[in-house]
Amino acid sequence: MASREREGEPLSPTGKLFHEPSLNCYVIAIMGCKTSINPQVIREGLCQTLLKHPRFTSKLVKKGRKTKWIPTKVDLDNHIIVPEIDSNLEYPDRFVEDYVSHFTKTPLDQSKPLWELHLLNIKTSDAEAVSVFRIHHSIGDGASLISLLLAATRKTSDPNALPTVPIQKKDTSHQRSSSPFRWLFVIWWALLLIWHTFVDMLLFTFTIFFIKDTPTPLKAGALGVELHNKRIVHRTVSMDDIKLVKNEMKTTINDVLLGVTQAALTRYLNRAYDVGANSNGVKQRSSVLKKIRLRASILVNIRPVGGIQELADMMAEKSKVKWGNCMGYIILPFSIVLYKDPLEYVRHAKATIDRKKHSLEAICSYACAKLVLNLLGVKVAAAITRRVLFNTTVAFSNVPGPVEEISFYGHPVAYIAPSVYGHPLVSIESFIITSSATMHD
Repeated sequence: MASREREGEPLSPTGKLFHEPSLNCYVIAIMGCKTSINPQVIREGLCQTLLKHPRFTSKLVKKGRKTKWIPTKVDLDNHIIVPEIDSNLEYPDRFVEDYVSHFTKTPLDQSKPLWELHLLNIKTSDAEAVSVFRIHHSIGDGASLISLLLAATRKTSDPNALPTVPIQKKDTSHQRSSSPFRWLFVIWWALLLIWHTFVDMLLFTFTIFFIKDTPTPLKAGALGVELHNKRIVHRTVSMDDIKLVKNEMKTTINDVLLGVTQAALTRYLNRAYDVGANSNGVKQRSSVLKKIRLRASILVNIRPVGGIQELADMMAEKSKVKWGNCMGYIILPFSIVLYKDPLEYVRHAKATIDRKKHSLEAICSYACAKLVLNLLGVKVAAAITRRVLFNTTVAFSNVPGPVEEISFYGHPVAYIAPSVYGHPLVSIESFIITSSATMHD
């Protein structure tokens, strides 16, 4: 066993994909704290949690044609950065935005494990201090990293208790029925599933080759845009408001979030294509909006067991929910239409998501990507993935977070705002953590 650890674990095919220049992706997690940050306490906490994880204590080493994760000794001084900050800054929020934006121009040093933590003791509009994780995407996807976050935090109400892992409710709408027509329903349901999957994969293939979203102010960029400087901004949304709409309309939180996103993008483009205030101008603008093709590339966790799992379960040798990158893509069309009733955006979002749920597009896209990786190599797979992302406008993903207030090594958390950079999208990366109080994107 020790010999195997010294030899290292090979970098997974998906991990290789994230190291291609056109898809060199990083996860950014901005965490606001309700108190000032004690760097020494954070160091001690990381030694007990993060440094026991093999991905965070290994560096990538190329041996011949293979790249492997080789265990190494971690010097926390090279991973924890505590900059000196002027306490009298006039615009602290802007300073944090500029600080994070600088990351998008500087890659991580591959001679050490691919993560770092920046501790900013600066008071902003919504936190007393800010910590920023930067982690290379080859280490793990959102579901993996959230499981690690939950293992590294504790309930604010009980400092010795781990946060509650959100439980995914089972869909009981298709439970067994004694109706004599049940088998007819099952056959019809299966035929529709096959048809929807076929149509979705056909459109997915067309997107790779020639279907492109309409050029808009949200999609302004040329080849190589993923290498440009990015600005990451987060905003707080009331979870109580989201749940109110969800309960009244008998939908899901995802339905409401997608509806709100569609409404926001429509309003933005409505102002961008403002052609006048008279009735003719309104009609012309509405006509322009209806012609816009705007789609989202949505990342879906395709592990056999959905939701967030405990870290110990993900690290188990024969676990069905392995740590790493296990996600497929679906392409979701957005409705860019001016509705008089704002709830119409939620209704449209629910109809679209329900249709996508009855499809195996995410699983098939993952299987096809894996097949291309094995047969044609990582460069071809990266080129295809990049084409899909570049020909759509928005990347959209969310993961459930803790259901109660948490603390990060004794520091009460005000918010967590994760995002991703390095992909060829120039507009929006919505990566939302849902909790009992607030959400950030």
